[in-house]
Amino acid sequence: MQNILSTELFSRSKLQLAILTIGLLAAICTSSCKNPFAPDVDFSDKSSSFSVFNFEKPENLLKNLQYAYTMKDTLIYGKLLHPDFVFTYRDYELGFDVSWGRLDEMKTTAALFANAEKFDLIWNNIISENYYADSTEYGIVRGFNLTVTFNPSDVVRIDGRVNMKMVKEISNGTWKISSWLDESNN
Repeated sequence: MQNILSTELFSRSKLQLAILTIGLLAAICTSSCKNPFAPDVDFSDKSSSFSVFNFEKPENLLKNLQYAYTMKDTLIYGKLLHPDFVFTYRDYELGFDVSWGRLDEMKTTAALFANAEKFDLIWNNIISENYYADSTEYGIVRGFNLTVTFNPSDVVRIDGRVNMKMVKEISNGTWKISSWLDESNN
C-alpha cells in the first residue's frame, strides 16, 4: 500500500514539476521579444558590410539591397520597395520584356532567399545617375556581380546592370525603389 502511495506521489510531483517548468519557460519566452538568432539592425550611416543604413539617401538603398541579399532578409528587402514597384527583365528566349509588381517581387525574392544557401552581391561602376523633379526622383544605372549558391555544385553567376528609379516619400523623407529594369544578358 505504501509503495502505491509513494509511486502516486512521485508521479504527481513529476507532473507538477513539468507544469512548473513549462510555465516558467513560457513566461521567459513571452517576456523577452529579442530573437538571439536575428541579425542586429543598425540604422546609422557608418560603413559596414553587414549593417542597415537609413533610407534618407538614395545611395543607401543600394547598400540596403546588398544587405538584404547577403542576409537573405525579406523584411529589409520589402522596406526598400515602393507600393507601386515594378520589376522588369528581358526574356531573351521569348524575345520580350516581362514585368511584375511588388507582391510578385516579394514572393519571388522570398522563394529565392529560401532556396539558396548564399548570395554575394557586389556593386560595380555607376554608369549614370540623375535627380529628377525637385529632387524627389532619382535614377541610377549601375553594374553588379551576383553569385547565388544553391549548393556547392550549383552556383549561378550573373554579371549585369540594374536600371533603377527611386522616389522620395514626402511624408517621411525616405527613399523607395519604384522601378527596377534588369539589363543583364543572362
